[in-house]
Amino acid sequence: MKILATLAATALMSMPAFAAGHLPDLDGQEIVVVTENAYPPLQFIDGNGDAVGWEYDAMAEIARRLNATVSYENISWDAMIPAVSEGQFDLGMTGITIRDDRAEVVDFSDKYMTSEMVMMVRGDEDRFDDAAGFAANEDLLMAAQPGTTPFYVGVYDVLDGDEANPRIKLMETFGATVQALRAGDVDLVLTDGTAGNGYVEASDGGLKIVGEKLGTEDFGFIFPKGSDLVAPINAAIADMAADGTLDALNTKWFLDYKVGG
Repeated sequence: MKILATLAATALMSMPAFAAGHLPDLDGQEIVVVTENAYPPLQFIDGNGDAVGWEYDAMAEIARRLNATVSYENISWDAMIPAVSEGQFDLGMTGITIRDDRAEVVDFSDKYMTSEMVMMVRGDEDRFDDAAGFAANEDLLMAAQPGTTPFYVGVYDVLDGDEANPRIKLMETFGATVQALRAGDVDLVLTDGTAGNGYVEASDGGLKIVGEKLGTEDFGFIFPKGSDLVAPINAAIADMAADGTLDALNTKWFLDYKVGG
């Protein structure tokens, strides 16, 4: 399977390495993590009803290396950044793009992955095959979550820069945008390549990726401002990059695992 996401393990390898046994010891501290469970293969609910994915495996490994414990809560995307900013949770994860405006209200970890923005459509879509073709047909609609990178890319890179453009249908969750696409209520969902690949692989031909990539985004974990977890988790991320753990997670979730399989 061709991976649309450009994974950041290579870039992370240039970060300072922390030898095993020399990472910070959190002495069993509990880290309360909040997520959306809607971005396969990063985090999602599998066919057995279990919450799984790249980020879950990464957090388990980070906790092991730092001698911490992890508990999980679920929340919608639009509530996640405010909730973490207010200190309701210690850490947020859901393929969150590192952006300056978000960094004003939360702290970010170092990036653990870089993904490319792609256009996801129904498998039988033949009315357009690139961003210009979509923009030129005023009958076509896209779905997006407000305040997300796909929303802004759709507004400014695909359409006319009007954030109130009626061709953008706002929805609360990423899963809802995909369901609207499947149902024919909209014609396009912009998403990072990681999530897009997961949904396409699980769709049995019902979905596909079209057109050129529309840019890249770096993913990071988020924390309340001033959190003392940022430095140790950055150290663990660097350690996992240096010893090949991130590469192993990439292989497991982007090459070997079939979402819905």
